Amino acid sequence: MLENFTKHITTHFPFLTQKKLLVAVSGGLDSVVLAKICSEATFSFAIAHCNFQLRDAESDQDEVFVATLANELKVLTHIQRFNTEMYANEHKISIQMAARKLRYDWFQELIKEFNYDFILTAHHKDDMLETFLINLSRGTGIEGLTGIPEQNGNIIRPLLAFSRSEIQKFAEAKQLSWREDSSNASTKYVRNKIRHEIVPKLKELHPSFLANFEKTQEHLRESEFIIKDTITKLREKLVKKISEDIYQIKIATIHNLSHPKAYLYELLKVYGFTSWTDVIDLLEGQTGKQIFSKEFRLIKNREYLLLQRQSENEQSTEFLIPNLISSIQKPIQLHIEEVTQITNTSNTVLYLDKEMLKFPLIVRKWQKGDYFYPVGMKGKKKLSKYFKDEKYSLIEKEQQWLLCNENDIVWIIGKRSDNRYKITQPTNTIIKLTLQ
Repeated sequence: MLENFTKHITTHFPFLTQKKLLVAVSGGLDSVVLAKICSEATFSFAIAHCNFQLRDAESDQDEVFVATLANELKVLTHIQRFNTEMYANEHKISIQMAARKLRYDWFQELIKEFNYDFILTAHHKDDMLETFLINLSRGTGIEGLTGIPEQNGNIIRPLLAFSRSEIQKFAEAKQLSWREDSSNASTKYVRNKIRHEIVPKLKELHPSFLANFEKTQEHLRESEFIIKDTITKLREKLVKKISEDIYQIKIATIHNLSHPKAYLYELLKVYGFTSWTDVIDLLEGQTGKQIFSKEFRLIKNREYLLLQRQSENEQSTEFLIPNLISSIQKPIQLHIEEVTQITNTSNTVLYLDKEMLKFPLIVRKWQKGDYFYPVGMKGKKKLSKYFKDEKYSLIEKEQQWLLCNENDIVWIIGKRSDNRYKITQPTNTIIKLTLQ
């Protein structure tokens, strides 16, 4: 097995021989072996080391060790110190999550600054087992059980085919030195508790437990591929695009599936919705109920679920038309001109008496308490009631623009005008507004 390390990596990842690599080296056994293999394979690489300043003198000694190793291998080294505890407190996350975030963000900065092609990390087969057990203990779907991917974007993990014991035999055969992280012996962290107390018992249970686990992971990955293929086809069928950034799913089609909860979860997780309970509750929720992911929101609208990018709601809600000649292009295209007579009329064209208007006119979104006097009706009507009668979805209400003269709503643009501004007698100053 020892001679297979370098051979495995060069044959399994042949493209690495032509790339500029950044190798993450903590100073521990696994990362030292990875750096040694990269050197033996004559890869073009540099070393990156994070000093998280969590173990006082030990952390500084790790830093010195890695710098010495880089010098021996005759490669460039990047070293960065982090105040990890302060970052964790500021962002209200665990020390482990803070270190991971700081680490990978810095790696990506180095990628951009020095034009590296890939980051190599030293995760191995035992790490995969520990991650599997952590995810299993927390509750997860199949994606949480398929392990750490060999490649995720520009991050590659070349040692996943090898166990920790195999890596150690390689290091001993090569007479390599490495640093032992004293915190790894502590069982106060979940991963360490699993590593020191649970995994050894599992290996005692069955001598080939790790190999059997690897086979199980392969079966799970194959099942995941089947699920992804099925969901992709189903998504194309059920998720309908109705405008530039809005999609809809008919709720009845979800209920007709054999396992609605599972299918809906798989359909929506690509948009960042991962809470099964919230998504399922939305199916039975009232119209207008909504939930949010990082980039999207999902809204219940009668018999449909509407999916929209949140960025669409971050635009300004008010614009001014300062004078007669100022047609606008954004957020809507509204052409304004002075005419001598009323010709074609439609929902997208409005004629107004200039003498009744006070510039600047206002184009804005609706607000609570808004009302107007609809043409063809007596009296006033709240916009909320108008929207309800017209069966507007929450998104449609938010996207509806209003033309206002001071505090009066003159036109629900493209839909309905106000009776108070209807031209009922000849005038020499007609303004024509056209929604384009």
